Amino acid sequence: MSNRSIMHIDLDTFFVSVERLKNSKLAGKPVLVGGTSDRGVVASCSYEARKFGVHSGMAMRMARKICPEAMLVKGDSEEYSKSSKQVTEIIKERVPLYEKTSIDEFYIDLTGMDTFYGSYKLATEVRNVIIKETGLPISFALSTNKTVAKVGTGEAKPNGQNEIPSGTEKGFLAPLSIKKIPMVGDKSYELLRSMGVAKIHTLQEMPIELMEQVMGANGRLIWRKANGIDNTPVEQYSERKSISTERTFDKDTIDVKGLKDLLVSMTEKLAFQLRSKGDLMSCVTVKIRYSDFNTYTMQAHLAYTSLDHVIIEKVKELFDKLYHKRMLIRLIGVRFSGLVQGNYQYNLFEDNMEQLQLYGAMDKMRTRYGENAVVRASGLGLKLKNFNPFKG
Repeated sequence: MSNRSIMHIDLDTFFVSVERLKNSKLAGKPVLVGGTSDRGVVASCSYEARKFGVHSGMAMRMARKICPEAMLVKGDSEEYSKSSKQVTEIIKERVPLYEKTSIDEFYIDLTGMDTFYGSYKLATEVRNVIIKETGLPISFALSTNKTVAKVGTGEAKPNGQNEIPSGTEKGFLAPLSIKKIPMVGDKSYELLRSMGVAKIHTLQEMPIELMEQVMGANGRLIWRKANGIDNTPVEQYSERKSISTERTFDKDTIDVKGLKDLLVSMTEKLAFQLRSKGDLMSCVTVKIRYSDFNTYTMQAHLAYTSLDHVIIEKVKELFDKLYHKRMLIRLIGVRFSGLVQGNYQYNLFEDNMEQLQLYGAMDKMRTRYGENAVVRASGLGLKLKNFNPFKG
């Protein structure tokens, strides 16, 4: 695997960069993107704002306090989705294999290009085309695996590029903070620091058995990453990736309120699945099968999201458009497609921090006690009315 050429791309301060394309007055200024009320949260901030100590996930009230001259912008998920798709199309047209891991992050497998063209040359050209056609600043790194390439991109920021040739991975990583290693979150960091580990070179010198003893299977993975070892393949990205659910009724029904309540419950459970996996969706489809077995579907595109209340509104709208025959219904279904690995910041465009905290609390309860542990009132109504018209 040492001869692989893996490129990692990251769109620098993506939300801020898109906003600067729309408003040139934001250039060079400290910028905060997110929910703009006092209850809001910072979804993204410019490098100029980071100098004051602002970071993603910080309460907007606190960010404004420590950086009072910052310019506030309400997040526009639709615009960010469009820009993300534009970048995806550019990459898709120019490389043999790519993986889109989030709205603003990609891995590209350029293995074999050195034979007749040059992997680093091609990587540079891809970056230049993206910058030219979108106006967005990006950083990238090229190395022999995903881990080193990702860390290399971080070191190339802002708006730079990097190459870590085969054989130099371990030396490149050695002087960096252990925080730079993918998989090292806050808890892992605190544990390692309590062991006196601050730099990656210390991890490299530790026995892998000790890491496994202290941190379990994750300890072994972290040790391998610290030593520049990662054989994880680049997995081809496909917009057709989807999750779905449908219910076939024991008895055909025309109970419109019951049908809508069931659709809400189904949507709620799919959205929970999205958030559990850290995914976002960009397309929702509603399906109806009538008693005569004729089946109809209708879909709508959304800005990337994983929030129930956003998707439910669209599902109800699609059902109202789709259900026009006033016939008995045999089956209904919901499907989410256009899935990508999610981005927590997308949820932070909401001004209501309490609502986001509520989502987090409900998801914790569902994870611990099952997906039916917390349901909307409409879902509870299904149980109270014994509306259980499905089998399988």
